[in-house]
Amino acid sequence: MKISVSFTLLLLLGAVSAEESNDYQLPFPQDIYIALEQMTASLDQQKADMRLLQRETQEQVSQLKTEVDKLKQQQQGRQVAFSASLSAGGPAVTLGPFPSAPTLVFAHVVTNIGNAYNPNSGVFTAPVRGAYHFDWSIGAHGNNLNPSAAWLVKNSEHVFIAYEYEPVGFMSSSKGATLLLEVGDVVFVSLAGDTRAYDDINHHTTFSGSLLFTM
Repeated sequence: MKISVSFTLLLLLGAVSAEESNDYQLPFPQDIYIALEQMTASLDQQKADMRLLQRETQEQVSQLKTEVDKLKQQQQGRQVAFSASLSAGGPAVTLGPFPSAPTLVFAHVVTNIGNAYNPNSGVFTAPVRGAYHFDWSIGAHGNNLNPSAAWLVKNSEHVFIAYEYEPVGFMSSSKGATLLLEVGDVVFVSLAGDTRAYDDINHHTTFSGSLLFTM
C-alpha cells in the first residue's frame, strides 16, 4: 500500500513540474532573428541618412566658399584709388609748349590700389561702373608767352581745365571733378596746346583719382 501511494505522488509531482516548465518557456529563436533584422535595417537607414547629410553639408560648404570668393572679387573691384606725380624726384622736368595736347604720363606712383592707373601711359581705366573723383594740379615757371594748363579728358571728351597764367614767378593751378564711368572708360590728363608743365622733387604736377561708389 505504501509503495502505491508513493508512486502516485511521484506522478503528480512530475506533472506539476512539466506545467511549470511550460509556463517559463524561453523565447523562440525566430523572434530574436526578427529583432536583429529590424535593428540592422534601422542602423543601415541611419548610415544612409548620415551620408546624405554629409553630402548636403559638403555641397553647402562648397557653395558658401564660391559665394565668399565672388564677394572678395567684388570687394577688390570696389577698392580703387591712385595718386601719382609727373616727376619721380630726380632732375626737374619741364614739358611744352607743344602745338598739340599730349597725354601727361605721371610716372611717380605713390598709390595704385586696384592697378587701374597705368604709369606707362598715364591713363586710368575704370574697372567697374560707378562714380569716380579725380584731382589734378599743374605748375610751371611764369613767362610772358606760355601759361600753364592741363585738361582732364574722359575718353575723347575734354571735361575741365586747370589753367594759370603769370608773367613772372611760379604759377600753379588745380581742379577736381566727379565722373560717372562705365567699365572700360578711360580718364587722363593732357597738356593744353602751347602751355607748359613743370615738376621737381616738390611734386607740383599731380594726378589722383578714386572710386566713390559703384552703380
